[in-house]
Amino acid sequence: MDLNTGLLLYIPYRAMEQRVFAALADAGHDITPAQARLFQRIAPDGSRTSELAEQAGVTKQTAGFLVEQLEKQGYVERVPDPADGRARLVRIAPRGAEAAEFAAKIVAEVEEEWRAHLGPERMAQLRDALMALREITDPWA
Repeated sequence: MDLNTGLLLYIPYRAMEQRVFAALADAGHDITPAQARLFQRIAPDGSRTSELAEQAGVTKQTAGFLVEQLEKQGYVERVPDPADGRARLVRIAPRGAEAAEFAAKIVAEVEEEWRAHLGPERMAQLRDALMALREITDPWA
């Protein structure tokens, strides 16, 4: 069976994602994939909910709901936007930073397994090719 390239990209991503979410759950972090997609888009100095919605490809209402969930769980906080006193920014809270750091360690473990399987040269080629594809597929790159 000849799999299309999109599916070949998705299968390893999904395997990594499942490992990360399982490890997060085991560590007491109950984060859903939808919440994570939004959480991953939060800029270092904070982001407006409308920006998160656009980048995550969801409605503003959905983004607001997800931010509310994340805030109740202690992963994010909403603070006044210094550039516009009427607006609020979503920032990563300490618990969110802890979860992100933990998830990054799991991602590194998976990538090391892939590097061991592919070899360092092929892994570097894969990353180079994917970074080149990002130039034409990620409008926020």
